[in-house]
Amino acid sequence: MPDESVKVAVRVRPFNQREKDRSAKLIIKMQGQMTSISNPEAPNEEPKSFSFDYSYWSHDGFKERSDGILEPAGGSNYSSQRRVFEDLGQGVLDNAFEGYNCSLFAYGQTGSGKSYSMVGYGQNKGIVPITCDEMFKSIDKNTDSNKRFEVTFSMLEIYNEQVRDLLSKDNPKGGLNVRQNPKLGLFYVENLKRVPVGSYAEIEKRTEQGTASRTVASTNMNATSSRAHTVVTITFDQIIKSESGSETKKSSVMNLVDLAGSERADSTGATGDRLKEGANINKSLSALGNVISALADLSMGTKKKIMVPYRDSILTKLLQNALGGNSKTIMIAALSPADINYDETLSTLRYADRAKKIKNKAVVNENPLDKLIRELKEENERLKKAMEGGGVMMQEGAGLTPEELEKMRKQMEEDIRAQLMANQAMLADNEESWNEKLAEARTETDKIDTGGADDKRKNKEPYLINLNEDPMLSGVICHFLNNGETSVGRKDASPVPNICLSGLSIQKQHAVIFNKKGVIEIESVSGSGSKTKINGLPLTGRKALCHKDRILFGSNHMYVLMNPLKPDTADNSLPKEITWEYAQKEIAQVKGFATGSAGLSKEQQIVQEQVLEILPMVSEVNAVSEELNKQKSFEVVLISAAAQEGGDVTQSQASKVTVKMKNLLNGNTWLWERGKFITRRYLIQELYQKFLDGEDVSNIPKEQDPFWEPTEDVLIGTSNLFLQSLSYCLDFMDTLNISDYKGQEEGQLKVKLEPCDNKGKPIDEEAFVDDPHELLNKPYHFKLTVETANIHKSRFSKGILVKYSVKNNGKMEEVKTPTVKNTLTPTFNHSKVISIPKLKQENLDFFESGCITLSVYGIQEDTMPDPKLLKLNTRELREATMYKELRNLTINQELRQMETMENTTANASGRRATMFGNEIASDTSHLKTEVVLLQRKYERLQQKERRMQQICEEWSKKPDGEKQFEPFYRAVSAVANSTGTRLKTRVQMLNQDGKHVGDGDTISLFVFDENEHELAQEASQNNGVVDYHKVAKHHYPDLQTSKAKTDSVIQEKDDSQGDQDSFGSVDLAPYMNTANSQDSADRSKKFSQNGKRTAFLSDINTKREAIKPVRNAVSEYSANKTSTATNGKRPSSAENNKTESSACVIQ
Repeated sequence: MPDESVKVAVRVRPFNQREKDRSAKLIIKMQGQMTSISNPEAPNEEPKSFSFDYSYWSHDGFKERSDGILEPAGGSNYSSQRRVFEDLGQGVLDNAFEGYNCSLFAYGQTGSGKSYSMVGYGQNKGIVPITCDEMFKSIDKNTDSNKRFEVTFSMLEIYNEQVRDLLSKDNPKGGLNVRQNPKLGLFYVENLKRVPVGSYAEIEKRTEQGTASRTVASTNMNATSSRAHTVVTITFDQIIKSESGSETKKSSVMNLVDLAGSERADSTGATGDRLKEGANINKSLSALGNVISALADLSMGTKKKIMVPYRDSILTKLLQNALGGNSKTIMIAALSPADINYDETLSTLRYADRAKKIKNKAVVNENPLDKLIRELKEENERLKKAMEGGGVMMQEGAGLTPEELEKMRKQMEEDIRAQLMANQAMLADNEESWNEKLAEARTETDKIDTGGADDKRKNKEPYLINLNEDPMLSGVICHFLNNGETSVGRKDASPVPNICLSGLSIQKQHAVIFNKKGVIEIESVSGSGSKTKINGLPLTGRKALCHKDRILFGSNHMYVLMNPLKPDTADNSLPKEITWEYAQKEIAQVKGFATGSAGLSKEQQIVQEQVLEILPMVSEVNAVSEELNKQKSFEVVLISAAAQEGGDVTQSQASKVTVKMKNLLNGNTWLWERGKFITRRYLIQELYQKFLDGEDVSNIPKEQDPFWEPTEDVLIGTSNLFLQSLSYCLDFMDTLNISDYKGQEEGQLKVKLEPCDNKGKPIDEEAFVDDPHELLNKPYHFKLTVETANIHKSRFSKGILVKYSVKNNGKMEEVKTPTVKNTLTPTFNHSKVISIPKLKQENLDFFESGCITLSVYGIQEDTMPDPKLLKLNTRELREATMYKELRNLTINQELRQMETMENTTANASGRRATMFGNEIASDTSHLKTEVVLLQRKYERLQQKERRMQQICEEWSKKPDGEKQFEPFYRAVSAVANSTGTRLKTRVQMLNQDGKHVGDGDTISLFVFDENEHELAQEASQNNGVVDYHKVAKHHYPDLQTSKAKTDSVIQEKDDSQGDQDSFGSVDLAPYMNTANSQDSADRSKKFSQNGKRTAFLSDINTKREAIKPVRNAVSEYSANKTSTATNGKRPSSAENNKTESSACVIQ
């Protein structure tokens, strides 16, 4: 048969309730076979389009029939379950009857609708049950007496590279073995239970059995359904008797695969974890992707020699026939429609687009039955001889060591023995009649309790129904509450409880539920130390239960109480159906995390999703730590953009969800990224499973222990250094608060920022610019000096260092100070020169609104704990730690937290909020820089004002006959319109005898005059210096003295006390020049409270009276000007406007 491509279909589901609550935007469109996806972050960007064999629109346009089945509304293009079956499932069924192997697998991220398409929900059956139902309907219609049918059913789960038989109660440790048939080269699962079935009802019952097995395993933490692959295999044999009496078997193997969630590996952020390679969470899906890529390249002929990596995972071994082999294969990719899942949905579309290039070679599996039996017997004889020879197949082992040869020989013997047993089992199956096998299987099937007979009881008796993160596994387990007492506990308790649970934090005698004529109460068993939560709150004492109350036993067993006798006791605010998600949100709310989505950005919604996802995982890992006595505790830590290492409070950077692990013996802590924690959580589950299996896990090497981590530098906190001063070539020294991720102050960091040359030599103050744009397209250098730190907590005294990242010469550079040990007040004096070859607008923008985040780290060591602590178990250590933290929480800290929470905007949306110290520092640092800028402008305006007064005095001293308005007007206008030219000159110093000493001091001053331009030219020709006699009238020594006093505007009065980032610690008195000290204090208070520049502007405005006569004269002169300009000139309207504007500034 010619090659046939894999058929690929995509299907988009409706918005779920969470997405509706968040007003999610639709990003998927479908037209015919074309599917397109729009990037919500780039609405003007062209949507990405993909073409598939089928594009199923199931997002909207449907209506619900009276029997619960969804069907298209009038005129809509909605694709129902039936239509999907007719396109895909019917093809699988037709191919099976023709004798072809068939495979159908569903791919997509968790929650995208894979299971709905494959299995369905309620009355809306999926492809698998409809296919099975239709298959038996076709069998029942058969009227040919020479044709009979044999159908077997198996169901397995692959989790963490282990195979578990879902139809068997007994699974070996490590799962079932996967072996390769040496003749066919195909892989099979050894000892997998294959059950003969004779009707769809039997398949349905066996499917429910497998689903229940998955639910129990998931609840007991043996597997997590979202990370497990489920494979249903139906072997469909048609035995046809010819006229001569010989029989021919036409065989078809149908593999129906529901793959695990396809969350991209890079989205979990587990890079760098030392144990990442030991976790097999995504191994199967990664291997599947590699196989699909290799097969696509092979089909397109892009590479001549390609090794398809089937052997890389259990999943790809079992799907070898389905992908590139003897099978007709269909893939259905499930899509999420919401903008929040854009990245994952696009990844799914690309994956599906790659898969459609694969080509298979399907052939009809038809052979005479007697030939099959003969070949099996012949193969058995060859295998036996190989076993007896021992070295027949070892000739290829030349060059191997004796140990390697022996290992290979044993492995081959084991494979041969397994194949012998498999062949003998097939022979035995052929010798035993089908009817006998079917009758035996039906006897076993009839004994399976699927709860179908309990539907009537559910309308009359109270019961507990399970919740699971996988909706397909919710409502599977039901426990009825009989009148009297119902005990809950482990099966190894004596007496055995009525409801037996196992897994994390479940005690032998856990709880007792009382039922007195429909009045339900619950109580923990006294002294058991059991953990039970009712509606998210810990159970203390005896508590009455209402209809729809949520009960969490231990860490994983979540149930809902359904009480048909007292339905009115349910809270009216509860949803119609209680889901796993609702119950987890409730627990999160009790812990203080907000779950409302109103007003949240997309990034905040993602963070909220991650918090709700990770909270139950953290509870689970804490429970394992207690049970295995690992002396570690875990908690969710939400780090804001401001508190992140390298974070930028000026950007819309999302908060980061992390998990903090703490050593309860010595206080060392580690912050794990979300992805790393999820990886470790699976390894912890695996470790706990070994513990449940009876293995000794107390002495495993620490390198293999997921609870162990080598000591590493711990982030004490961060400080944000704002760069606004660099825009004006100003030095800046500040003492910054060091804030941890909670926004609590951990210490102070003293830093200095100063413009310099390329060798780090500070430039003189003449480089100050009024307009930052003067710096554009010029080289720029500045030096960042980390001077000292003051850390509060003594446990960080082992060593302290500072790290930061900065772009130097166009490349990001990681900078680290030396580590200063054995002190809480380290002196670093570490400087780094940062160079910008050519200053651009983006650099100025960064100076204006950006910052450099300085991360302060403490050295941690594996110190010996207090011997008293070694006597405590993990639970006692956690309780002691919590008590200590509560005891150390002072009233002042509580008040500060309350005040901070009230002032945050996040609190308006119902979130528990924290004001981060770095966010406050942002405003403070900007204001401090503005203080310096205003001071410089103030100095310049003082000199401008003094020059005005000088001109006025000179004019007023002239005799009336010499007072000419024209020269006076020109002089005043020149000063008023001038921004000033800064020039250097030398002032000769005199000794006590009045003689000149040395070459004199170089000073700088502003010149406001008509001849500014000429003086500037002279200075440029004389190394920047102008003769003092030419600018002597612009030199005001009293103002220079005042200036000297004001240079410390950004220096703190006291480096050791007070809030270093508040204006209360800045000495503003020298700049107020107010009439009395009380007025000065009032102005300082006003400036400190609202951050306005009113005080400085007010001081400038008080000078208006000094030049009032001049202004009046100028105004009168201008008003009385005739249209004929004196000397042939007349000031333009623009000049008048400039004069008026300047006058306003002077005021």
